[in-house]
Amino acid sequence: SSSSSSSSSGMPLAHRDDSSSSSSESARLMHIEHKHGAHNYAPMPVVLTKGRKCEVWDVEGKRYLDFLSAYSAVNQGHSHPRIAAAAIKQMEQLSLTSRAFHNDKLGPYEKYITNLLGYDKVLPMNSGVEASETAVKLARRWAYDVKGVPNDMARVVFAEGNFWGRSIAAISSSTDPESYGGYGPHVPGFDIVPFDNLDALEEAVSDPNCAAFHVEPIQGEAGGAVALDRG
Repeated sequence: SSSSSSSSSGMPLAHRDDSSSSSSESARLMHIEHKHGAHNYAPMPVVLTKGRKCEVWDVEGKRYLDFLSAYSAVNQGHSHPRIAAAAIKQMEQLSLTSRAFHNDKLGPYEKYITNLLGYDKVLPMNSGVEASETAVKLARRWAYDVKGVPNDMARVVFAEGNFWGRSIAAISSSTDPESYGGYGPHVPGFDIVPFDNLDALEEAVSDPNCAAFHVEPIQGEAGGAVALDRG
């Protein structure tokens, strides 16, 4: 039978039995992490060592079904052979060059993504929080250079219950006290509206200093909230 537990973020990792005891090896590794690592998370007492497709194994060989998928970052499955092969092939040929140089992969990637999504241009980032930080910067710069918003007056609107990272800007837009509490002063220029409330959104974006509306169509951290399809 399977049972499930919730992590500190409320996301489940279902396992195949109800054993809550940790072996000496798991306990040893968790002790090392607890002693030498920052306590910014409260993970479950499971020490994973490998994964394949939707399954992962701990250091004792116990098998689990991964219903978290790294917050969907690995929804293609663990150890996907095509992805692993592509990563190994590239690392054997050329690793990081930085943007100080051109390389033979970036341009074709940008062409593929812009054609796929119908965008004019793309700026790749390593993580969602970096992408959102850059989007806020882009929106503010557009507001000043194109819309004519007075300097330092741009507003960005966010939906209540949003989650896009734990940077200072991200927590400044958060409505979760566990995210923003104890880290002030926060980044100014952010406005909050209830998720999927079009009247509140219309009022917020009618502000002449509004630069952008930043929203998740499906709010994951808020419990899978989905905006209504108004067709």
